[in-house]
Amino acid sequence: MAEANLLQDGCSIDWIPTAAITAGQVIQLPDGRAAYAPTAIAAGVLGAVQVEGIVQVTKTASMVMPKGSRVYWDHSANAASLLYGGDRDFYLGVVQDTAASAATTVNVAINVDQKYTVSLGDGFWSVPVSTAGWPHVIGHKEGVSMLFDVTAEAQKLDALSNYGISPSAPALVEALVCVNLNGDDAAFDFNVGLANASHATDADSITESLFAHIDGASLNINAESDDGTTEVAATDTTVDFVVGTPFLVQWVLDGTNDDIQMYINGVNVLPSSVFKLNNATGPLKLLAHMEKTSNDSPGNVTVMRLGAIVTEERSS
Repeated sequence: MAEANLLQDGCSIDWIPTAAITAGQVIQLPDGRAAYAPTAIAAGVLGAVQVEGIVQVTKTASMVMPKGSRVYWDHSANAASLLYGGDRDFYLGVVQDTAASAATTVNVAINVDQKYTVSLGDGFWSVPVSTAGWPHVIGHKEGVSMLFDVTAEAQKLDALSNYGISPSAPALVEALVCVNLNGDDAAFDFNVGLANASHATDADSITESLFAHIDGASLNINAESDDGTTEVAATDTTVDFVVGTPFLVQWVLDGTNDDIQMYINGVNVLPSSVFKLNNATGPLKLLAHMEKTSNDSPGNVTVMRLGAIVTEERSS
């Protein structure tokens, strides 16, 4: 007997549901993959479900979904979402065409993994700053965790990606962040996004940057940019984070980068503000940067993922 025999091509697989499935219904298989039923399948009856391909599915209302984004199936709402919301939600795939806020559907390549051009998972360097304390920086997959202790001193933690992107490259940049414990004093600052370098004490001193910014003792998520010529100071997006709840920040760079749009949890924030990187020389690297001046403020932030996808078509 041959060591292997082809049973199915893998795009469509046999499936016997325990409960009836309607045509077009999205389900999760026991192996964790997403699937949908092209036709209805009665309970206990052998049918077929698709586990590959590009499908058009209902999207979460008012959520902008840039192409290249990973999306999840929101089980309770029966809609695609940029956010994973609970133990009955599951990974769906990657957005193929940007879906605007007003769109009711989105095209998704199901079960396809998101492919970052650059991420913290490719490696990063960090130079912690402390004297008597013991702050921690821990890398994991595409992200990093940062923890300050309560020693009353200046401390800094950072993670600057080894690889970068050109300032002229059209790209989707995203950071999934969870503030586990915010600093209790304005001496604490956290920044995440793109930069041409890190800094030993003050991220605001970095010459080229595009950041989401958090101050200690505040729940505001701020936005700022600096391309070496034009600086946009930290501006309140009017979106607040919730301690212990992840939030997704996405920036869409169009290649000219003279009016970069920023999205938090799929909502375009500060659309009339002009964030710029058009005079930056780069390369621009991914950066998570946490700092405090001589203060006993604590802080614990997890950047669950930080990555960039260059969205232009390229060939060898």
